[in-house]
Amino acid sequence: MVTIRDVAKKAGVGLGTVSRVLNNSTQVSEATRQRVLGVIRELNYTRNPIARRLSIGKTLTVAVILPFFTRPGFSERLNGVVSVLSQQSQYDLVIHNIETPEQRHIGFQDILRRQRVDGALILSLPILDKEVSTLINANLPIVLIDSGHPALSMFHQVDVDDVAGGQLATEHLLTLGHRRVGFVGDIIDNGFNFISSRDRFFGYRKALEKAGIPFRPEYYAEDEHGRLEARALAKTMLSLPERPTAVFAASDTQAIGVLEAAHALGLRVPEDLSIVGYDDVEVADILGLTTVRQLLFESGQQGMELLLAMLDEPQMGPVHEMLPTELVVRNTTAPPP
Repeated sequence: MVTIRDVAKKAGVGLGTVSRVLNNSTQVSEATRQRVLGVIRELNYTRNPIARRLSIGKTLTVAVILPFFTRPGFSERLNGVVSVLSQQSQYDLVIHNIETPEQRHIGFQDILRRQRVDGALILSLPILDKEVSTLINANLPIVLIDSGHPALSMFHQVDVDDVAGGQLATEHLLTLGHRRVGFVGDIIDNGFNFISSRDRFFGYRKALEKAGIPFRPEYYAEDEHGRLEARALAKTMLSLPERPTAVFAASDTQAIGVLEAAHALGLRVPEDLSIVGYDDVEVADILGLTTVRQLLFESGQQGMELLLAMLDEPQMGPVHEMLPTELVVRNTTAPPP
């Protein structure tokens, strides 16, 4: 392997001169620069990336810590992150997928070390109280995407107002004339502290209260996140003597489960049952699902851009972005029968 010493020897210059040429320093004459560049081409010399990182005191690596990255909403945020890095950055990306409490502990205790990465994004993983001090003491640029905590206001954050989104979805159904509206979501008390489904449920309750419609516990169902789980919950709810005429699901994945349950029970959508999802992932458009669109891809982009800005300007003040939601009306909602 050709080394920087080989280049320096053949070009008749010192190692420092070759290094300055490689780093585009202005402290080298143009004649010397061209001579060194000619030797580099002749010897087909390429820089050792590890040596470069050591020389500038950086790893040139950023980490993304996120849960269940195969879920459509989470993976779409990750796509936004990757799009920024691939277009405008020299940094490599390390992805840490968190699927168990043990992996979460490793993620926050081990990954967030300056000697491993130069910065980190925590994506869709709300911070637990016991983790606050770990993040503050990490002495590392960190951006939170849909992962906020009241004690971390000094961190850059990109969030979505899920309460407003849940209210938006439910008010759409109420405006159509529905008064028996069900909700299918995630388990509220979960080990990962996921709060998006909870906040969407709060929005659902807020819309009912505003319309003067009492909350009916039999129209609420929760389970682990998934299409099959949602289908089972919906089958039970839709088999009630007085079933809902509409269901708001906390994600598009769960809305698909509700749609499957309706078809299994012989209910027509939207003639007999209206369904609203949340996220607006690709499958929602394919199936014609009415849903609440959140800017998943854009949130990943904005988070990565904030992190890169921090790496260039460590003293910049915290930026808090609240991204809007939007109702996308398609083919699964209509007035009640």
